Amino acid sequence: MMLLMSSPALALTRDDGDDPAPRLSVVETLGLFVVTPIVLFLVIAGLVMVADRPAKQPKQG
Repeated sequence: MMLLMSSPALALTRDDGDDPAPRLSVVETLGLFVVTPIVLFLVIAGLVMVADRPAKQPKQG
């Protein structure tokens, strides 16, 4: 019952510590949340593949 009586208009007022950051552009958002994780994944996967490569063994014969 208390939930029905509460007013959502209080969300429009800013708190003392509320300091929103400037908005990101579409390019910045895609770079931050899409490109950066993909690049990090590829770098880490590449480092793991290089470290896991077996050492060269001399040819017998």
